[in-house]
Amino acid sequence: MIETGPEILDAFSAAVVSVVERVGTSVVHVGSGRGAASGFVIAPDGFVLTNAHVVDGGHPPRITLHDGTELAAEIAGSDPSTDLAVIRALNASTLPAATLGDSEALRVGQLVIAIGDPLGFQSTVTTGVVSAVGRSLHARDGRLIENIIQTDAALNPGNSGGPLVDTRSLVVGVNTAIIPNAQGICFAIPAATARRVAGALIRDGRIRRALLGIAGAATPLGRGLASALGVPLAGIRVVEVTSGSPADLGGVKAGDVIVAVDGEPVPTLSRLQAVLTDDRIGRAVSVILVRRGERAERFVVLREAASAPKR
Repeated sequence: MIETGPEILDAFSAAVVSVVERVGTSVVHVGSGRGAASGFVIAPDGFVLTNAHVVDGGHPPRITLHDGTELAAEIAGSDPSTDLAVIRALNASTLPAATLGDSEALRVGQLVIAIGDPLGFQSTVTTGVVSAVGRSLHARDGRLIENIIQTDAALNPGNSGGPLVDTRSLVVGVNTAIIPNAQGICFAIPAATARRVAGALIRDGRIRRALLGIAGAATPLGRGLASALGVPLAGIRVVEVTSGSPADLGGVKAGDVIVAVDGEPVPTLSRLQAVLTDDRIGRAVSVILVRRGERAERFVVLREAASAPKR
């Protein structure tokens, strides 16, 4: 028997209610020097995931649990490059925790539910769909956050750091941004990124990234030249090389076009950022570049970047 309109709406309502009942108790109110926002418990011993911009004022945060209990907290680690932070509630145990799901499996049009404390209204729920996947968003330190989820689930100031949840009660994103004066254009950091970053922040208190030491811009090479040299069709034209940086010491010069690092093509700045991972720190990596129409290779020993590195 095919369900009619009321039955479909009843099923939809039941699904949303079920998600809120399962996940809502893990959502917390986060108070800090920059105001109030949201977060959610990711481990029963008090670890809470939120946005980096929520806690970057330097003030010790406080969290309010679903039942109204207030707890002091400390910042376990913050990563402005992904706008994610982990705080830990002090003297907490057996808190209800949400589960991070598979954001890679999201499809455009899929139902999602946002839970948070917008404008101070605790445990507010909005619903919508995944409007797009694979978006890019600039973090406050200028780096690109990749694979951003776009949704039309209504978000307001205070939703930042709250979970974006699918109908299986799994967190698929961390709500992070809205576009002022736009309706139905909101963004969330994917759970895949959140899982990786949160684990590193809990373990090390920070995210380690490799530094190359250039400023550059994506540029096409032209099909003929790329084919003749056996290199990708696009790369990063080096505009500036920081004195004393790994790139400088390795012989990279302004005007070069970097087309691959450690065997991986880098047609865009975001791909270059993605290649500069912590496992390459201290290693001599191959940098394939085009200089004055000729293919060249340089070996660059990458070092650890500061918290707000140049690319």
